[in-house]
Amino acid sequence: MKSEILYPGAFPMVRVELAEGEHIKAESGAMVACSPTIDIESKMEGGFLGALSRKFLTGEKFFFQTLRASRGAGEVLLAPTVPGEIIVMELDGVSEYMVQKDGFLAGAAGVVIDSQMQSMSRGLLGGEGFFILKMSGKGMLALNSFGAIHKIELKPGQEYIVDNSHLVAWSTTTTYNIEKATSGWVASFTSGEGFVCRFRGPGVVYIQSRNPGSFGAWVRQFIPVSQ
Repeated sequence: MKSEILYPGAFPMVRVELAEGEHIKAESGAMVACSPTIDIESKMEGGFLGALSRKFLTGEKFFFQTLRASRGAGEVLLAPTVPGEIIVMELDGVSEYMVQKDGFLAGAAGVVIDSQMQSMSRGLLGGEGFFILKMSGKGMLALNSFGAIHKIELKPGQEYIVDNSHLVAWSTTTTYNIEKATSGWVASFTSGEGFVCRFRGPGVVYIQSRNPGSFGAWVRQFIPVSQ
């Protein structure tokens, strides 16, 4: 299996080349085009209960697409719904990542996708809900963002503060706490900043340059209100 990011920047695609018999799983609706040797199936990752938990607890779609090179080698073109970057990494069977609900694009057959429960305080304040996605296993993993992706590498003990709405993914070797962005509740409300994550290394954090919620609020002001 080989992968290549096409048209890097705001409107990229990822091309995945599959040998006969290989397959990948992708976010539902991510497939743009493929070779005629590729079969497309809908599959509930983790079985019915796993799919159900992702749907109702993380907001993820019930089904993933499985794209299989059943009748010979071929390629698949994949793209996310929103404008932004794509990154591709290789999971080594040891490293694990937590991914916000809209960050997963595609993964190799050996990538395990699970729902991870957060604590009550993180679920209420973090903006990602009580469940987020956990990626483990081995193979290619493609993530996408809203806007550009920025990688932050933290040394042991090093801290970094990230606005919750700008999170894409983070390695499970990091620890984090959720805090108010400013010192007081009134200040947090009036400043427009809500809650932030204070990460502590070692590990890696991926952030996105745009805030989906803020963008949605900006768009809404131009939508006529029916009387």
